[in-house]
Amino acid sequence: MTVRTALVTGAQQGIGAAAARALAMAGHDVAINWLDDQAAAEAVAADVRAAGRRAVLLQGSVGTATECAALVQGAIDALGRIDVLVNNAGIFPRVEFLDMTEAEWDRVLDVNLKGSAFCAQAAARHMVAAGIQGVILNLSSSSVRGAVLGVHYSATKTGIIGITRSMALALAPHGIRVNAIAPGLTDTAQPRHGNTDAELAEMAKALPLGRMGRPEEIAGLMTYLASDAAAWITGQVYHINGGVYLA
Repeated sequence: MTVRTALVTGAQQGIGAAAARALAMAGHDVAINWLDDQAAAEAVAADVRAAGRRAVLLQGSVGTATECAALVQGAIDALGRIDVLVNNAGIFPRVEFLDMTEAEWDRVLDVNLKGSAFCAQAAARHMVAAGIQGVILNLSSSSVRGAVLGVHYSATKTGIIGITRSMALALAPHGIRVNAIAPGLTDTAQPRHGNTDAELAEMAKALPLGRMGRPEEIAGLMTYLASDAAAWITGQVYHINGGVYLA
């Protein structure tokens, strides 16, 4: 029996870390991409191994096509194949639109949008060559509705939806499924930048379900979409946000 494998970008914390753990519990060996916190990445790897699966740590950014290709190849070299790619890595530096520079715009688009596109391309090329009917999951955001301090971020997360739909059509003849997940306010490091605990509590109370989401809840949806139970689902966007946005 072939062991399924997954590559999760930005897996040192938050939703990425939860995805790595959940996919391991679902029977996947996992390549854990991390950028700047080795101890956190090693803790995720330890949890993957505790679930009885193989784990490999791959440090690096996804800001260029070259870096994306190297990351994907590193996962293939270490684990032998990629069945599931989770494009989770992303950045959200808050900036007023009137103050935003071209360099800030380019950096966010490079990591969030170009990184997702070219990691997907590299993984899909491998899947097609190996005859793997794999799965690509892209992380969008409820910020597609707009983000006052994230014009660049909102542009990337809206773009994720566009590339997901187009990649799903392009890769369907090869049996590769591509879907997007758009989380709302989730209890990770990202919303804590620029928000106090009290402010986050108020934001959470304003949601119909009255609380922030948990990374594990996002990962649960990922695990389903990566499974054979979702074999007829592609090109879709799943909004998981406590009811704040009804798509």
